[in-house]
Amino acid sequence: MKLNYKIFTILSAGLLSILIYSGCKKYDNPPPIFEELKSLSTEQRKVLIISIDGLTGAELQKVAPTNISALQKNSKYSYNTLKTASDAGGWASMLTGTGYSKHQISNDNFERTPDPNRVGHGDIVSYRNVLDYVTQYKAVKTAMVTSWSDLRKYMRNADFSPEVTTDLGVKDSTINILNTQIGLGAVLVNFREVETAGSNGGYLAGNSTYKDAIIKADEYVGNILAALKARKTFANEDWLVIVTSNHGGSSANPENGFTIVHNPAFKEFELKKTGFNPVLFNNKTGRATLLNDNGLYDAGETKSFTVQMDVKFNSPTPTGWSSFFSKSTNLSGGSITGWQWALYPSGKWVVTVGGTLNGGAGKDERSSTTTPGTVWHTLTMTVEYVNATTRNLTMYMDGNLENSINISGKKSLSTTEGVRIGHRAGDSDTPTSFYGANLAYFNTALSEAVIKSNLGLKDITKHTNYTNLTGFWPMDEGTEGTFFNEAPGGYNMSLSGVYSWGNLASVYPPGTAQEPITSLFSIPSTVSDVSALTLYWLKIPILADFGFDGKTYLKNFELEFLKN
Repeated sequence: MKLNYKIFTILSAGLLSILIYSGCKKYDNPPPIFEELKSLSTEQRKVLIISIDGLTGAELQKVAPTNISALQKNSKYSYNTLKTASDAGGWASMLTGTGYSKHQISNDNFERTPDPNRVGHGDIVSYRNVLDYVTQYKAVKTAMVTSWSDLRKYMRNADFSPEVTTDLGVKDSTINILNTQIGLGAVLVNFREVETAGSNGGYLAGNSTYKDAIIKADEYVGNILAALKARKTFANEDWLVIVTSNHGGSSANPENGFTIVHNPAFKEFELKKTGFNPVLFNNKTGRATLLNDNGLYDAGETKSFTVQMDVKFNSPTPTGWSSFFSKSTNLSGGSITGWQWALYPSGKWVVTVGGTLNGGAGKDERSSTTTPGTVWHTLTMTVEYVNATTRNLTMYMDGNLENSINISGKKSLSTTEGVRIGHRAGDSDTPTSFYGANLAYFNTALSEAVIKSNLGLKDITKHTNYTNLTGFWPMDEGTEGTFFNEAPGGYNMSLSGVYSWGNLASVYPPGTAQEPITSLFSIPSTVSDVSALTLYWLKIPILADFGFDGKTYLKNFELEFLKN
């Protein structure tokens, strides 16, 4: 019997590969995994994913509904799962294992809307959804149960996808599938009415409409879990249950969600960042960019503004001129338009400015008197327009005046190039290695006194000139490809090229509040983790070609659940 099943599985997997991948393949494939029928003493791994769209982690904690709360005791959980772009954007991240900066899906029709801030990374890539991997490498059935027709169309490769119109229909159809289908491998369930309820009165536990919808969704979760345990084959199955949300709040204004990853063998552990988790920039391609800003960060000819960022250099004396932050064209000889920060081979911080393309003078530069070394420093640049003949650019390090120059002769600094953190080509074209944090942009020139009095401020909303803040990026998400803007106005920044998230533990920048290091594991939670955890649980290898941003953090806890 085992031999026949194995032969059937091999033939099925082979035919499926021919049917789906007879054309040019975008990815390398991991070796197929052939599972024989399990004996009564061996458990088959399976995954159940339930998304309660629009449910914020903070409000879930306040409501603490019975069934979801009961899962926490045997879960890896987070009530602060990183927010996503929209309804479709959250689901695309959940299903492809990639962040928005890669899949670029935000519209409800699940079509790509390319991000103009994401540049310089070749061909457009369409990422496969998790059920595609599951059914290619496992002889199992899959289900997608949702009242959202666009999501059903996007997940048309599911074996079971009943057409329902309400959360009640979603619950009943899911229970029917669990009751009647033995060969399931992955089941995805989508409840939508919590998000709808929040649109009337707010996404708050104090809104009775929203709270009642959460309690009703929790009731449905309990019904589904009861059906799961009532399966005739349940004793021979090892289910990973993930309850999450595509995001908290509305699609237009998403908030952080939640994730509960449950199995009876798990010990309780909160998924969160510990220590400081910045991006390491150390090459020519890694960058964070902001191009489509509707002129918000245009330096112009008569504008006053301030730019400030915490910076830690890892190579304090580069071999050549090393640009690391800019809103400028590339530096070529004396030609440059805009402003650019760089590190000299001497180890000093230098600002270069010019207006070549706008009829102004070319390159001029000023360097700091202090060398930053390899510790965190707060670097500040102010540009103050006084009159037609006086426009002063001033540099500060840790609130101390370093240098100043009158740049009125440069005329306009306007350029179509966007704000960029990371290397920009120059005369020496030598990248440096550095971390950045707490980038702030003000639409006024801050005084030296204001800069000093707010140095190391841990709460940007308390800044003296908070009303002038047009962008603030903490840059400490710890995962995926977006720096989220936390100012009242402004835009997110997109990461691209080669970069990596680091963990500096207790080496915090001046403007970041320090928190106790509570764990060896720093695990910021994202919805893209769902696909990675699904393939991990089903023992499907995740290759680099899959492009996953999601993390298989259950590997850190295998002593809890791996059987000898």
